[in-house]
Amino acid sequence: MSLSEAEFAVLRRTIAVRGTVRMILLPVAMLGWAALALAVLMFTEAPMAALFPLAALVGGFEAIHALHVGVERIGRYLQVYYENPEIGPRWETTVMAVGPALPGGGIDPLFSLVFACATFINFIPALLPGPTRTELGVVGVLHLAFIIRVVRARGAAARQRAVELESFRALRAQHPTA
Repeated sequence: MSLSEAEFAVLRRTIAVRGTVRMILLPVAMLGWAALALAVLMFTEAPMAALFPLAALVGGFEAIHALHVGVERIGRYLQVYYENPEIGPRWETTVMAVGPALPGGGIDPLFSLVFACATFINFIPALLPGPTRTELGVVGVLHLAFIIRVVRARGAAARQRAVELESFRALRAQHPTA
């Protein structure tokens, strides 16, 4: 096996492993969040305690986001440096061509709706013990900041393939022998 073939194989395996880890990480993150949220609801009265389960949501989302960004970046690298329209492989090019053809049926690789819903649910315990305006403001702003982060990350993820494909093509044009 040549170095080039070995690199291709390792990068394809990396994509597969990171995709699997992302799918496992979602239920782990949700279970961690749910356990913390339940503990906050049952054992605390301070509205600020809602920030602990929020931190679990943020951590889970950021890990999933990082895995997705890395997988997409590797995919675009493989597409530019390894795919040949005449002889193949053509996995990455084919995936990009099929993706936009799914009207309303596309997947959300960041699980944005799941994280947004969990964030709204997470805010409810902060309202129950009658928080002060300051407490409600702090907790509310932090929850809103996370929702904004999720929305922005989803938008960036939607543009990532096209942007990075062009970036890798430009790099390859600068260094054609690479």
